[in-house]
Amino acid sequence: MKPDPMTPADPTDASAPRLSRAARRRNQIVAVIALVAVWVLLWGTFSWANVIGGLAVAAVLLAVFPLPPVTFAGRIHPVATLRFWLRFLRDLMVASVQIAWLALRPGHVPRSAIIAVRLRVNTDLNLTLTAEALSLVPGSLILEADRTTGTLFIHVINVDSLDEVEQFRRGVLELEARIIAAIGSEDEQRRVRDGADRDSTDLEEATA
Repeated sequence: MKPDPMTPADPTDASAPRLSRAARRRNQIVAVIALVAVWVLLWGTFSWANVIGGLAVAAVLLAVFPLPPVTFAGRIHPVATLRFWLRFLRDLMVASVQIAWLALRPGHVPRSAIIAVRLRVNTDLNLTLTAEALSLVPGSLILEADRTTGTLFIHVINVDSLDEVEQFRRGVLELEARIIAAIGSEDEQRRVRDGADRDSTDLEEATA
């Protein structure tokens, strides 16, 4: 039986395709770069000390706590990657100002919500990158990630209506689309486009 492309392959399954040595090395390099980037962002300052510290942490994580191999099936698209980083930095600054205003705003108690968002590309890499990007932006925190269905459960602050819930959900899917546009394969980009078309159709039917 042909495996479902939306379901991640079980690394313990003997029938799963084995990665070549070059593919494993490429995936390790991508994993190290991603871990170092997250480490530097968490410290908030780019310096050689933070980069070296990130490399050390990445080496320990990959050596001592080995995880199932995350396949990088796409390629890096420079223009889309630049767009992703510019938008991410913009969202980071806007969210920081909003959270600061919530902390200083007198007489207002912000409400929060837990929102489940099912991603359109269910791969370990996409699930991890989307979750990390969301967690780094103030105001949202990943509570759980369902690897089987590709669903993120996100705690969001300052959500007062169902419209704002739906707006946040669309924002998560737009973030996923930017990540896939930056590093995704043609098949992953097609899945994102098909999912966006279905969402638009469902929205039009709901408002008709």
